[in-house]
Amino acid sequence: MHTIIRRYTGEGADELFTEMEALQTEVRELISGVPGFISYTAFRNGDGGTTVTACEDKAGTDESSRRAAEFVKQNISVKVAPPSVTEGDAVLQF
Repeated sequence: MHTIIRRYTGEGADELFTEMEALQTEVRELISGVPGFISYTAFRNGDGGTTVTACEDKAGTDESSRRAAEFVKQNISVKVAPPSVTEGDAVLQF
């Protein structure tokens, strides 16, 4: 399993999560259709929000990143800086 964490901070980050929440059906369809998709979580934190995507392999998380970037570009009205990204292969999963 490969996991990617995208952390959005700064100007527009909170608004991004407000808009994503309003479009959750579209976000679900977009991300869950990625080959090898396992799970997706989006949550707010103090200065924006974070998303966590798990797929069977890196190709899946790469595709989820590509789709997420395109979705934000086409569907989100606020400007937000690209997220900081942490990713890797899971060593434990429960």
